[in-house]
Amino acid sequence: MNTAVEKKPRLTTSAMIASIAGEGQRVKAAPFGKALVELAASRPEIVGMTADLAKYTDLHLFAQAYPERFYQMGMAEQLLMGAAGGMAKEGLIPFATTYAVFGTRRAYDFIHQVIAEENLNVKMCCALPGLTTGYGPSHQATEDVAMMRGIPGLTIIDPCDALDIEQAVPQMAAHDGPVYMRLLRGNVPLVLDEYDYSFELGKAKRLVDGDDVLIISSGFMTMRALEVAKVLAADRIGVAVLHCPTIKPLDEATILAEVGAKPRLVVVAENHSVVGGLGEAVASSLLQNGVAPARFRLAGLPDAYLDAGALPTLHDRYGISTEVLSGRIRGWLK
Repeated sequence: MNTAVEKKPRLTTSAMIASIAGEGQRVKAAPFGKALVELAASRPEIVGMTADLAKYTDLHLFAQAYPERFYQMGMAEQLLMGAAGGMAKEGLIPFATTYAVFGTRRAYDFIHQVIAEENLNVKMCCALPGLTTGYGPSHQATEDVAMMRGIPGLTIIDPCDALDIEQAVPQMAAHDGPVYMRLLRGNVPLVLDEYDYSFELGKAKRLVDGDDVLIISSGFMTMRALEVAKVLAADRIGVAVLHCPTIKPLDEATILAEVGAKPRLVVVAENHSVVGGLGEAVASSLLQNGVAPARFRLAGLPDAYLDAGALPTLHDRYGISTEVLSGRIRGWLK
């Protein structure tokens, strides 16, 4: 009997390569931290809280600016969310940061019971969403949207770039109720300022139009979608890109209008598992409203525990790099 086990191909690049910005791409440093510092100057009720990750969520800038309004809760994510709920009950607006895997998997019950059930004004900003780290399943939050979509009344934001984050922060604070934002930290790409775009909570916006393909996307996959549109334009394939930074509540009216506007291949591109994320939300909306696209495909992460390694390697491997996604779409059009 053959007992040989098929081996996975060895990774040749390091997990330390962690930036999602391309070589030479424009970036802005710490857009979340800087936006929160600026907003807090006129909003004394804003406090910053973290679970030992201020430096790695850019909240250290808030801590430096407002040390008396900063709370370091230690490596205790359940305590972080429970205490944030208590502060919100006292009229404060806590911005609580940690990694997305810890905020969702470890603290889910506290978010559900303490924060969301009472509609408390807690803003959860969680870094390393989806495949934005090479450190394997312990750090890759590939199912966080699926988990959080199940919580009634919780708003979910998946920003594309630095501009999205900067503009989302004050709108999160102005929104009455709990918000979960997938946070991009450090040197974050800047792309949306080239498309006459502004973030509006709860709204999807078309960035470019095209007659052959409609990509509906969130997070940094909107950046990838815009790159794909340029690549496929060379093949005379017209690609429209609809950016959906708010996943819940979903802007169904805009999505239905865009899908129904013309017969096109519809591709939902997301930095998340194909289970329970934007793709399934869009598919459900189309089905329930009787809007049938010519063809429909999901371009998300597989329903699997992903490998560790460098992000360029992993993005190729799992089909969300510009080159591989362009090739997938060419194949779907045949």
